[in-house]
Amino acid sequence: MMLELTYHWEGDYLIPDLEPPEAPKIGKYGTLRHKYLRNNHRGIFDGMLLEGSLNPHLEQIDRQANEMMERLTAQMAQAEGVTEQLKAQDQMAWVAAMNSIKNRAEEIVLHDLIFA
Repeated sequence: MMLELTYHWEGDYLIPDLEPPEAPKIGKYGTLRHKYLRNNHRGIFDGMLLEGSLNPHLEQIDRQANEMMERLTAQMAQAEGVTEQLKAQDQMAWVAAMNSIKNRAEEIVLHDLIFA
């Protein structure tokens, strides 16, 4: 398969009309997964990179991890009685409880999705 390139003039030079590939839309968890695969599973990382499946995988992991964080945070807050009423009554207690919940939820996400 031959790729046809088009060119444009810039002064005395012909410059190819090239578009860089679209950057993957990954956040914190996609970046952590990328680093984990690159440092700990180099064969899988290189294979996915060569196949072109690495960026879609990282986007999917990032999306799943964010969804899991939201779901776990809501479930844990409900189970532990951390409500808007508590927030209105004792803001510092609510912040402490929510920080604890988010930290525990993130540990689960990291264990189950990122470092799996």
